[in-house]
Amino acid sequence: MQAKKIVLIFGAALLLTGVLASVSSAQIGKFGYVDSDQIFASYKDWVKAQEEFNTEYKAWDEEARSMQSELDEMTEEYEKQKLILSPEKKKEREAAIDAKRQALDAYTKQIFGPAGEAERRNNMLVKPLLERINAAIERVATEENYDFIFNSAGLAYAKKDFDITEKVLNILEE
Repeated sequence: MQAKKIVLIFGAALLLTGVLASVSSAQIGKFGYVDSDQIFASYKDWVKAQEEFNTEYKAWDEEARSMQSELDEMTEEYEKQKLILSPEKKKEREAAIDAKRQALDAYTKQIFGPAGEAERRNNMLVKPLLERINAAIERVATEENYDFIFNSAGLAYAKKDFDITEKVLNILEE
């Protein structure tokens, strides 16, 4: 009787294992991943947009540095001469320094602050490219019947067989 019970339990376990295996394999879809860093490094339009943005950013940064340098010079000159300046001249120089400081602060906020010129310009350059990248990913996914494509930044491990980055890059370069 004990042996029959063991055989029955073993048989039920095998049957359950078979059912679970067939159910789980039916639910597994086709997966792929994209290496975003490689896309950004290899996609010529992205590289060109980044170079353009970096050039503009460098000019903005140089302007801010120049303004800061002028402010520093004015402040240093004032500190050297303030003991010999008349009260009117002191107020005049302090007002000029304050105006220069306010202009620098306004420029910095306008260019580098939240929703500033740098952020708007970067978004203007990048948004159409991101849309194109996403469209290329979607095209590969639909043409090759992928159920999921992950961004590699969100994966801890991915088998190289699933990397479709080159295919997406080929479509982007068409």
